[in-house]
Amino acid sequence: MDNSNITKERFSQMVDKSSPNSNIFTNCCKAFAIGGLICVFAQAIIQWLLRMGVEKDIASTLSSVSLIFLASLLTGIGVFDNLAKFGGAGAIVPITGFANAVAAPAVEFKKEGFIFGVGAKMFVIAGPVIVYGLATSWVIGIIYWLFNRIGG
Repeated sequence: MDNSNITKERFSQMVDKSSPNSNIFTNCCKAFAIGGLICVFAQAIIQWLLRMGVEKDIASTLSSVSLIFLASLLTGIGVFDNLAKFGGAGAIVPITGFANAVAAPAVEFKKEGFIFGVGAKMFVIAGPVIVYGLATSWVIGIIYWLFNRIGG
């Protein structure tokens, strides 16, 4: 088949034919349920720690750290991918998704060794998020500072 004569309309038809149909309502419900369960689990950790006498700020931090650890562990043993396939954005939007973005490349490249595999590839996905997040927060901080200097 000669692909040089494919029109935009024909290409669009080919894409529509080969793309899987998705049920947006069902996907949204799954994402809401999984994201909600992750948040309920995080809140349960906080409540448990508060009952144990831990201060609120420390309990919140420990809850976040626990979610990061569990998401990394589940990524390492291959369970998080199934959770993300089912729950979509509900699993990847919270902090668990960021932990998965760091852990997944490390797991994928571990056979290349700890330095050139795990160490070098760990932030392939998460690195740009960190860099642009920090750069954006720095710019917004400067703008905020300038408005406060000028305005009052």
